[in-house]
Amino acid sequence: QVQLEESGGGLVQTGDSLTLSCEASGRAFGFFGMGWFRQAPGKEREFVAAVNWSGGNSYYAESVKGRFTISGDNNKHAISLQMNNLKPEDTAVYYCAAQVARKGQYDYWGQGTQVTVSS
Repeated sequence: QVQLEESGGGLVQTGDSLTLSCEASGRAFGFFGMGWFRQAPGKEREFVAAVNWSGGNSYYAESVKGRFTISGDNNKHAISLQMNNLKPEDTAVYYCAAQVARKGQYDYWGQGTQVTVSS
């Protein structure tokens, strides 16, 4: 069983930066990839960013391109999300997820960490 734990959320002001971290435990070998999703109040969960360990590629939602950067280490089963120039519309619960059993399928999720950006 894989457990994912996020950290780093908080309350910030518009234009501030914040870094989220996610660490996985319970598995001895690598994942296909890991990513970040978010869910704002009253909205569907949406993709934010992901890293594909096999190809070394990173992917971003259009809304965060140029502001957010995902990084990580598959050997450590950990990723981070550097978020710059935060906007009120970035306010959401951010979830870490891992592709464990199958490439492209997120089958493990963290509990989420709240990010609130005040205007």
